[in-house]
Amino acid sequence: MAFSSSISRYCHPPPSSILCSQEHNHKIFPSHSPFVSLISRSPFYRTGFVSRYGKKWSLQTRVTSSVKAVLLDEYKENVSLPKGDLWSVHKFGGTCVGSSDRIKNVAKIIVDNGSEGKLVVVSAMSKVTDMMYDLINKAQSRDDSYISAADAVFEKHRLTAMDLLDGDELATFLSRLHHDINNLKAMLRAIYIAGHATESFTDFVVGHGELWSAQMLSYVVKKSGLDCKWMDTREVLIVNPTSSNQVDPDFVESERKLEEWFSRNPSKIVIATGFIASTPKNIPTTLKRDGSDFSAAIMGALLKATQVTIWTDVDGVYSADPRKVSEAVILRTLSYQEAWEMSYFGANVLHPRTIIPVMRYDIPIVIRNVFNLSAPGTMICQSSNFENEDGQKLNSPVKGFATIDNVALVNVEGTGMAGVPGTASVIFGAVKDVGANVIMISQASSEHSVCFAVPEKEVNAVAEALQSRFRQALDAGRLSQVAVIPNCSILATVGQKMASTPGVSATLFNALAKANINVRAIAQGCSEYNITVVLKREDCVRALRAVHSRFYLSKTAIAMGIIGPGLIGGTLLDQLRDQAAVLKEEFNIDLRVMGITGSRTMLLSDTGIDLSKWRELLKEKGEVADLEKFTLHVHGNHFIPNTAVVDCTADSSVARCYYDWLQRGIHVITPNKKANSGPLEQYKKLRFLQRQSYTHYFYEATVGAGLPIISTLRGLLETGDKILHIEGIFSGTLSYIFNSFEGARRFSEVVAEAKQAGFTEPDPRDDLSGTDVARKVIILARESGLRLELSDIPVESLVPEPLRASASAEEFMKQLPEFDQDLANRRQEAELAGDVLRYVGVVDVAGKAGRVELRRYRRDHPFAQLSGSDNIIAFTTTRYKEQPLIVRGPGAGAQVTAGGVFSDILRLASYLGAPS
Repeated sequence: MAFSSSISRYCHPPPSSILCSQEHNHKIFPSHSPFVSLISRSPFYRTGFVSRYGKKWSLQTRVTSSVKAVLLDEYKENVSLPKGDLWSVHKFGGTCVGSSDRIKNVAKIIVDNGSEGKLVVVSAMSKVTDMMYDLINKAQSRDDSYISAADAVFEKHRLTAMDLLDGDELATFLSRLHHDINNLKAMLRAIYIAGHATESFTDFVVGHGELWSAQMLSYVVKKSGLDCKWMDTREVLIVNPTSSNQVDPDFVESERKLEEWFSRNPSKIVIATGFIASTPKNIPTTLKRDGSDFSAAIMGALLKATQVTIWTDVDGVYSADPRKVSEAVILRTLSYQEAWEMSYFGANVLHPRTIIPVMRYDIPIVIRNVFNLSAPGTMICQSSNFENEDGQKLNSPVKGFATIDNVALVNVEGTGMAGVPGTASVIFGAVKDVGANVIMISQASSEHSVCFAVPEKEVNAVAEALQSRFRQALDAGRLSQVAVIPNCSILATVGQKMASTPGVSATLFNALAKANINVRAIAQGCSEYNITVVLKREDCVRALRAVHSRFYLSKTAIAMGIIGPGLIGGTLLDQLRDQAAVLKEEFNIDLRVMGITGSRTMLLSDTGIDLSKWRELLKEKGEVADLEKFTLHVHGNHFIPNTAVVDCTADSSVARCYYDWLQRGIHVITPNKKANSGPLEQYKKLRFLQRQSYTHYFYEATVGAGLPIISTLRGLLETGDKILHIEGIFSGTLSYIFNSFEGARRFSEVVAEAKQAGFTEPDPRDDLSGTDVARKVIILARESGLRLELSDIPVESLVPEPLRASASAEEFMKQLPEFDQDLANRRQEAELAGDVLRYVGVVDVAGKAGRVELRRYRRDHPFAQLSGSDNIIAFTTTRYKEQPLIVRGPGAGAQVTAGGVFSDILRLASYLGAPS
């Protein structure tokens, strides 16, 4: 809408019968006549207006003498403030005008803005309001340094003005600044003498920063050649102070005063002071916290502006605090209600009351970055589209998350509360009397307790007030306690689309549970725009990360610590390196290795180790290994909600840490067999803890390297099948040896060949003893429900009795050929019968027993068909009784074992919310 067009709503056109040509006008009203002189001073003199008949008329149109006085009176009455879409309101905070360069930048933004009418609300320069409050504090503390502090305020503005202004404008501003500072010093002197500053005095003093910044900015805009006026909003905004340290705008009176101000100071660009206003008695006051934003919203409502833009130093409103959630996204839009909820719970959006004035007229608020004009920002309006900063639609019903720290819970509990009217009134009356703010309330329908959250700094006063108010009820036992739970934080989940969307609460609490976070209190209003939970302060950031990730606003992130960077661990790290980018881009999984430790050296990182050079970093920047320090580091990173330790060792001392890790909420993934084949009681405690929590313990690679043996067994049991018998070749080493032990080959020769190829342990006795197979048998037996110890499994060792005490592996290998004949004889007997020898482990579920032995199988048996180091396992169940279920494949080697561990890591990510 044109600026001139809007005047037609306020000025009635003269009837057509008295309108004459421009030429004739000058005959009746010469240019020097008082009426023409008066009209020509109007800002609308050259713009004209559009009549109701659609014609544009000049205000210099000829008028007959009989209507001169009428038109003059009509002009005086109707030259009023135009309102509507031609106006845009902008607010620039203290950071935006923090220096002369920044003020110039703001002026350029104002000049370049295409709106026909612009009202700009400006805060004091950065830190100036704090400096003004400091003046008050020093004066009422009778600290003489208030004088030098006032001089510092003067100097800050003088230097800024010297850089921005020149000529008459500079002289005028410095004169006003000097006059203001002298007046302030006189007032501060009075405060110094009295030792006290009233609220009115304080408001008057601290509001000067806005007066000075508005004047300087208006002069800078004028230098560009545009008409610009500055407004002292104490002359316009009228507010009524309330008892809750807030103010209520008087819109009717403010609108009247704005009309009056505009009639005296017509301009298309107005620079208005933020934060300050006046009471109905014309006493200076302030709009309290976030007052400049509130000023802008009130002005937007008074002008019925097309938009209110809040200029700040961020690109918009984030889905979560980006300092806590690095993957937080900028939201394109928010509804008024969503912004209200998020700002109440501490999000850097707006103060809730800022939204109230603009909601009345459905005026959008846009949050934009003054230092990044290319960013579109966030629009707060009646209804919001679910898009992120890339314009992508968000399917999540949740818009964002906000937190409040330093909160304490107060729990008033007792059977005497149930059904007693007025109990809540007494509780919150006591809280009100001490001036505390209740942030959240939660009460169960049993009425047995009332729980509420207050700022931690106020909780002691609240507790004392409640103890005093309910002393008689506590002594009589009607109330059992007034308990305080300190060190809490509040996490709010906000989204207008949450209303009537089933499963939002379930998803939220599932994410918190999987991050091993306990919720202490819950609140949700019937509007369903907000779900609020109270939790431990130390869990707050981890909880924020977990729920943000769960609602697909960021990747599922896992902080990992790798123990044992040897053959298997090193191979796993290489596999993670090669696959990390694909997992991030295609599967939204962010696996970050925060630590690597061996038995002597460890490497730690706060952001994630660069896996492309982890070996070099471990050598160059490694420190002395300390498993407890390693654990604390990996788990202590609150920026990643999920922690997993991957144990790639065969160390029983590391395995003994699993229980403690799981208790602390650390997921455990391992190919280490020691924990599951160790003492039965330890195994039972481990599994019980796993079942009772959302902390996961995965060990697929303990039995078949990369083969799905554990998962197959669990799948059978969970679907109701009954295991009767498990039999298999579980050792890749022994599979290779007996697959090669044919014809005239000697056993010692085949063992030496396997050792040379890297299939055996450094000491082949570790393989030939059968202990490793026995551990796998005991793991499967326990998974099948048998309660067996490792000592219950009879094992046929392939290490000759005289060689079991050999001093070294070399000594063993040297003497082994002396005992080849025994196994050669057994092979010959088997071959004559058409059989082969295979070293197997057996779980006899029906007989509640297990064993490890060298057995003979027919040449057409599946066990006889193996080649190389393959493993094979046969499950005989009630469903697979006639023909066992067989799992076969490579069962040894670093690549397949590391792959099995990697598979467990991805399974954990899936359980934690990554898309499958």
